[in-house]
Amino acid sequence: MFRIPGNRETFAFSAENPTGSRNGGTKGKDCEKLCPCIHVDPGQTITLVDTEGPGMITNMWFGSCLTHAAILRIYWDDLEEPSVETPISAFFGYPYDENKYDRDGNFITLNSSKVLLGPGRSYNCYWEMPFRQHCRITLEWRGNEPWDIFFMITGWHGDIPEDAGYFHAVYRQEHPVTRGVPYVVLDHVEGQGCFAGVFLAIGVNGESWCFCEGETKMYIDGDVYPTLNYTGTEDYFAGSYSFGNDVDLMRYGTYSGLYVGMYSILGNTSERYNNQQRFLLYRWHEKDPIYFNKSFRMTMDNGTYTPWGDFPRYDDYSSVAFWYLKIPMGVPYKLPTHYEMKMR
Repeated sequence: MFRIPGNRETFAFSAENPTGSRNGGTKGKDCEKLCPCIHVDPGQTITLVDTEGPGMITNMWFGSCLTHAAILRIYWDDLEEPSVETPISAFFGYPYDENKYDRDGNFITLNSSKVLLGPGRSYNCYWEMPFRQHCRITLEWRGNEPWDIFFMITGWHGDIPEDAGYFHAVYRQEHPVTRGVPYVVLDHVEGQGCFAGVFLAIGVNGESWCFCEGETKMYIDGDVYPTLNYTGTEDYFAGSYSFGNDVDLMRYGTYSGLYVGMYSILGNTSERYNNQQRFLLYRWHEKDPIYFNKSFRMTMDNGTYTPWGDFPRYDDYSSVAFWYLKIPMGVPYKLPTHYEMKMR
């Protein structure tokens, strides 16, 4: 059901309407494109959205095959540090953006309630992002050549609920993880809020035994031991038995639902130099948010099962964590350099 509050006014920022204002779009004739995109030079940071609150971002769309050379940042209210900082491709579930096709030769796609990755590398986001005073969204271009940015970011101005939280997202990677040491998805988060979800990309290294036996653990408000303790990687992402590779299928199977999925496997053996298997996974806690009042920490073990027992692994992990806070904070991790993110 669509509700129609009387105090909301829609805004939409794009290359044709860079101020997002009413009557601010193209002055061109019908079927005439005056400014379909924004040109960005190497090392340049451009502002996509700059608007006063209160209000909410409700949708973001990007095109033009943007890669991890494009860094998305979102600033809330008067914070000087971003509350969202991530390569744009990883934010939209496409962290291995040098790869167009999955193991079966199909284009990589994702269909979920919060993020849609469409054919042609179209990036679509439906996370709700309320703000009270101010919203600024920027894009830094780390590429070596100039690029054109196609985008549309929509939302509305109007009162927001008193208990609405601020959206946060941060990118992390360990290539490879340290054998026997849990991979940290998120830590150093303080305040009242809820954990909302995660993208995870795993590049399998070494032996080909199941990579899924690592436990996912969540620590709430200073827990010494985890409150949420999942039994394996595939179990946290709503799968079982190594996504079908251990039983029945004897082959990893993909799936993509509203809130969870293992939506793509890369490593097409018909492509030269592309044999490493890489798994793309997501889970949104939209129906089962993880609430905390003081702090939150999340880790994932990287383990394997073999006939001789369970052993730690050293696979490549990349992730984007999503959470909401009552009071916004800057991201808790430093972004890797462009070269470090290329080392995949």
